This record gives sequence, C-alpha cells and structure tokens, in this order.
Amino acid sequence: MDWSTKGIATQAVRAGQRRSEEREHSEALYMTASFLFDSAEHAAACFAGEAEGNVYSRYTNPTVAMFEERLAAMEGTEAAVGTASGMAAILSTCMGLLQAGDHIVASRSIFGSTSVLFNKYLHKFGVQVTYVTLTDMNDWAQAIRPETKLFFAETPSNPMNDVVDIRALAELAHQHDIWLAIDNCFCSPALQNPAALGADLVIHTTTKYIDGQGRALGGAVCGSKALIDEVVGFLRSAGPSMSPFNAWIFIKGLETLKLRMQAHCASALRLAQWLEAHPAVERVYYCGLPSHPGHELAKQQQRGFGGVLAFVVKGGAQGKDNAWHVMNETEFLSITANLGDAKTTITHPYTTTHARVSDEEKARAGIVPGMIRVSVGLEDIEDIIADLARGLDSLTL
Repeated sequence: MDWSTKGIATQAVRAGQRRSEEREHSEALYMTASFLFDSAEHAAACFAGEAEGNVYSRYTNPTVAMFEERLAAMEGTEAAVGTASGMAAILSTCMGLLQAGDHIVASRSIFGSTSVLFNKYLHKFGVQVTYVTLTDMNDWAQAIRPETKLFFAETPSNPMNDVVDIRALAELAHQHDIWLAIDNCFCSPALQNPAALGADLVIHTTTKYIDGQGRALGGAVCGSKALIDEVVGFLRSAGPSMSPFNAWIFIKGLETLKLRMQAHCASALRLAQWLEAHPAVERVYYCGLPSHPGHELAKQQQRGFGGVLAFVVKGGAQGKDNAWHVMNETEFLSITANLGDAKTTITHPYTTTHARVSDEEKARAGIVPGMIRVSVGLEDIEDIIADLARGLDSLTL
C-alpha cells in the first residue's frame, strides 16, 4: 500500500507493519541477533546484498525495519534508519556523509552535546564547524565556504524555541550543493515535516516524544534512500544500532503520537501564558506566544507549537539561585534533563544540558543562569501550574 496518500494518524498506526506466518495483529518483536539462511549460497548472496533477507540485527532486523518504514512514511521521506540514541543519529549522519576537510555550518541554538560532538570529536578528524544565529539567513550565507557540505539546525531550538525558515534555509543550502539536516525533536512528525519544506535529512531523538514515556533510548535519520544508505553503511560497520526491543517501544509510541502532541501543545500554551503574566518571570520562550519572534513563522510551518518552553526568573546576579529555588520547591514535577515524557520535567540548562558548553557560547546562545526549561507533560495543567507557583510565588525580588 502507498502510505503517502494516507493521513499521519493512519500512517502512525498502520504503515510498515510486516506480519509473520503467525498473522499477529500487533507488531512482532524479533529478539534475535542473527538469522538462518537456506543454504551457503543463500547466505553469501544476502551478505553481498544480492538477495533480500535479514543478515544480522546490527543492521537488519524486522522490528527495527517496521519502525523505520513507519517513521519514513510519517516524515514523507524515502527511507529512515534507527540508531542507538539521538546523538548516535547525528554522529552516524556526519560519519556517513562527511570526510576530513569538510565544513559544517550549524546554529548556535543546538543541544549542548551536539556542540561537544562537533567541536571536540569531529574536529579531531578534520571536520570544521562554524556557528551562526539560527534565524539570521545572512549569517548562514556568509558562513558558507567551498568545502561546506552540511547545514545543521534545530527548529524549534532547545531550549529557547527559536524558529528558522526551513524552506528558505533549504533553498540557500541547495544553491551551494549543501545538505540541510533538521533536528525535528521538539515537534516530531506529528507537528512538522521538514522534508516537505526542502530539508534533505530529518533527525530524531526517538527517546523523546516518539517514545513519549521516557522508557528507551533511540534515534533516527530520515531522508532519501541514497543518503540513508550512506548512514546505514557507517551503522553496519560501527554498530550504534537501535535495539529491536526499543524499536518495538517506538512503534507503539508512534501510534499515539498525534494525540499526545495535541495534549502537550495545549497544556504548554496554557503554562506559557500563565508564566508570561507572573511577576517573578522575566521572559518566556515559547513559539506559541504572540510575543515570541518566531510565532508567525511557526504558525506557517508547524501544525502545533510543541510541549517544551523555557522561562527566565527575575533576580539579576541571583538568577541561578532563584531558578534552583523554583525547581526545589516543586512537589511532583520531575527534575531531570529528559523531555517529551508523559510526566512534566524541569531542568536548569545552564548547569545540565549545556553544562559542557563554554560560558561564552552559552551567552551567545542566550542560555542564562536564571533559565528553567519545562517539558510539559500530560498531567492536569492546573496541577502543573500550582506546582511551579509554589517556588515562583515565594521568591523575594
């Protein structure tokens, strides 16, 4: 069946399923490292890629393949590949497509671990990175070199919800034969499809909203078959592969993704509006608010504003202390760096997710000591607001 003609909710429930001779209705979990061959000749043909068949679960597994096909259908791409984590997805993309002497242009507004991967580890192998302001198209254009091979951006960004015009960025990249990779973690395919706007690669941390309950680590890369084959080649040799069990969890997560994202979006907007009116809050970063500079663009290229927001508590030099006070006063919100969970999570980006980024880089990216990031879960929004109010209402400003 051509799943591209179906709606995203139908794709999320039906696409990619491979039923065995047992005729199971729910997707099967294939917990096996290896597979049998009919003969020595069959084995040789499968290893050589001359015959279809599973070879070894490091790079061929039916459960993982079901997840990959379903995600590709939802993102509107030819192919997808699952990886061991979101960072493994980014690493595999770079190792599969780049070589020494190549150059990346990346937004400053990216996850801290991605910056470390680019600055410390890719740098060791001769790949250079230039950082630019996510929303400044002229900044992207000026950073291009003859050896530039990849643009990399998160939109909306972590944690400030900055939004880039994906279509315009793709047009700029393609004018110079550069690939555009968009990290779609905050929106998921339920809210945004970067490939439809011109992105060559869509990267996911499936640990987040695709799982939706904080159970399993995983990542994925979506794109054309030609590009994904290069990523798979690295995966086959180096092994940062998605486990079949985790793939099965992500398959089931996709089935409820659209419904969950609608609920996350609705509660996040309510919380952002409440925070914006609170006297102890200096600024709220949520692209669902009309006050956010990326609001109109987000309305155009997203089907929702997402479930993650950040806010800065008042307090000047005491910003960190005040932020920690608000977090420590909560009764049930989870202090953890994960996001996209059914449970609301809060974290202090300055000392956690961006702790390994230099103070200068954090300042340029707008990450300040008084900032708190909230991934709004599926609890009653009135209870979430009340839990944050305990600390905010008791601040002495």
